[in-house]
Amino acid sequence: VAPWSLWGAYFAAVAITWAAGHVVTTRVFGRDARAGVVGGVSSAYSNVVLLGAPFILGIFGPSGFEVLSLLVSVHLPIMMMASIVLFEMFGRSGGDHVHPLRVVRSFLRRLFLNPLIIGILAGLAWRMTAVPLPELASRLVDALADTAGPVALFAMGLSLRRFGISGNVRPALALSALKLFLMPALVLAFVWLLGLPPLTAKVAVVVAALPSGINSYLIAVQFNTGQALASNQMTIATACAAVTTAFWLTVVLHVFG
Repeated sequence: VAPWSLWGAYFAAVAITWAAGHVVTTRVFGRDARAGVVGGVSSAYSNVVLLGAPFILGIFGPSGFEVLSLLVSVHLPIMMMASIVLFEMFGRSGGDHVHPLRVVRSFLRRLFLNPLIIGILAGLAWRMTAVPLPELASRLVDALADTAGPVALFAMGLSLRRFGISGNVRPALALSALKLFLMPALVLAFVWLLGLPPLTAKVAVVVAALPSGINSYLIAVQFNTGQALASNQMTIATACAAVTTAFWLTVVLHVFG
């Protein structure tokens, strides 16, 4: 699998959908620029791990999972980088000048203080030592891994109890439509134009069609803005995804065989 063509097709669609989500949030619903960043990331951030991994493995097998792994390897850092830079740019008052070095410092500081990035780097560093984990530590890590997904979804559920869903239905529905229809349509167009192999193209489109992941909500929490919007959008998109993902799976099987 050629990663550059896959990344180019997928993240070009991410950029366009993110921009559309930002515009819809700020121009259509009158929210501020910081909420616009949350709207953008919510409309473009697929649940590539909790939903994507078992779904792709079950539908396309190990070969499809290999394609998914190429996306997973860069998905979180790219989305976090874009979120941090945009929050740094839009989070200041209109009269403040944003110096590029200040943006870079803020990006690096927030990136390396992010627990998700810390976990990835710690795991990579340990793997490079080629030292096996002690049995007790290995069992502890496995136990934490098994509970990470449910705990994250539980946190999202608590946010719904705190913020409620009634005040954010319209923007959440609009952002969900972007996530479930615009983004996979764009990826479909790009993989077709670039002539990606059929399996790679099918996996890319299906991943783009997945609902928003918990990380869109965690990003909103980290920057203390748009938590209700992110959690409500994720809930609505996940509820609708059973139908829309099946639709896009049917489309790619028809187009790419």
